[in-house]
Amino acid sequence: MDTLDAKAKRLSLLNKFGPLMGLVLVYILFVIIGPDSFSSLRNFETILRQATIVGIASLGMTMIIILGGIDLSTGSVVALSSVVIATILSALADTQGGAAMFDIHAGAGVALVAALAGIVIGMACGFVNGLIITKLKVVPFIVTLGTLLLVRGVAKGVAHEQKVDAPLSWLNDLLATRAKGEVGTLLPVGVWILIILLIALVVFLRYTRTGRHIYAIGSNEQTANLCGIAVNKVKLLVYTVAAGFAGLAGVMQFSRLSVGDPTVANGLELDVIAAVVIGGGSLSGGEGTVVGSLIGALIMTVIRAGCQQMGLPNWVQQIVTGIIIVVAVAIDRLRHRSAD
Repeated sequence: MDTLDAKAKRLSLLNKFGPLMGLVLVYILFVIIGPDSFSSLRNFETILRQATIVGIASLGMTMIIILGGIDLSTGSVVALSSVVIATILSALADTQGGAAMFDIHAGAGVALVAALAGIVIGMACGFVNGLIITKLKVVPFIVTLGTLLLVRGVAKGVAHEQKVDAPLSWLNDLLATRAKGEVGTLLPVGVWILIILLIALVVFLRYTRTGRHIYAIGSNEQTANLCGIAVNKVKLLVYTVAAGFAGLAGVMQFSRLSVGDPTVANGLELDVIAAVVIGGGSLSGGEGTVVGSLIGALIMTVIRAGCQQMGLPNWVQQIVTGIIIVVAVAIDRLRHRSAD
């Protein structure tokens, strides 16, 4: 009995602190073998900015994976969101550049409308996914594989298969380095948004009934149904909200590129899913934390930043990332086998 308890405690500690230990070890490794600039505060801020897009999308994906589902259309939703934002700005915004946030007369009101439209279009895509999954009882993998192509095609159609230029607005500054003396000098606004959403989602999953229902459905859907949980309603809500996070990631993608690009974020869904799994999420459902997912996103960003600064080619980065994903999934399988 004592041996089993000790084993359970070790597994619990591994689940809680394993991703964080992995992040620290990877960062220290590149500090040692990488260039001196890697350990600078400026590079640390750059890593946070680069991780924001995957980090925000991974918050929504975490809920889906805890639920026992999957969403392969995330990257396409990000692309469509960026195209919608650029299209609205191009059509309606005042061409005055450098508008201050919420300065309606400078055209920032239109930028706010464009950003909200990008999020809403994402939620609409998620609602369609959830509706097909719950009403037609189609496997999430197949549904979202189809909408991956469908949404990407819509993005290309709206953009006429080319990048959509847009006038400057405060959206372009969301992931920009803050000048000394500005509000939020320590971190870009987009990173602060990620932190706020992270805290809000932690509270939601831990302390609300719906949050507990998400874990219950992922652990055993049939038992959750027998306990009176509205399984279909929860699934529909999760897929809708999660795609809203992808839409917000599209806002950040637009901020980074300053254009709407229907070809952007191709394969981003794999990075997002990998971030959740590396962070301790289980593809079997019922397990995962948004904090772990963010750590997973940071691990991949640190590896890519380190490889780039060391001058390693892109194919090496892809091999390393692929190995990490396979190892993370293998560890997840071993954890479940040990628990059994």
